[in-house]
Amino acid sequence: MDQHYFEDFEPGQVFCSKNTFVVEAQHIKDFAAMYDPQPFHMDEEAAEKSFFQGLAASGWMTASLTMKLQVEGELCPAGGVIGAGIDELRWVRPVRPGDTLRTETKVLEVRASTSRPNQGVIKVKTTTLNQEDKPVQVCVGNLMVLRRT
Repeated sequence: MDQHYFEDFEPGQVFCSKNTFVVEAQHIKDFAAMYDPQPFHMDEEAAEKSFFQGLAASGWMTASLTMKLQVEGELCPAGGVIGAGIDELRWVRPVRPGDTLRTETKVLEVRASTSRPNQGVIKVKTTTLNQEDKPVQVCVGNLMVLRRT
């Protein structure tokens, strides 16, 4: 895995996940049981009668899967994917059993840290897409990245 240092990033670059993740109904239910125990995440019958009209993954599960795909993908910032904050997080459409997820991360901004000369911050927009290339989540966040020393 090639690491990318702060100096390697520039606005407009796009990094993709190397893998995909197929979401199964049991993944949705197990995650919900642990972290978001709402009926439309845990029970098909209740989900059918809900706003979602069917079993839907928790948005937090989608965010977690996005992180997994991003960490295993092409981005590879030196020091790891270390968040300095999220400016925007939107769940555009529900993730359903059988969906196959992947990510695309676009560098929006690159700025050197004034207080920490050994690192910088990159602002990125990560879009999580399903098998139809429809976005299910959009996140704009800031990542700390080590500089070459």
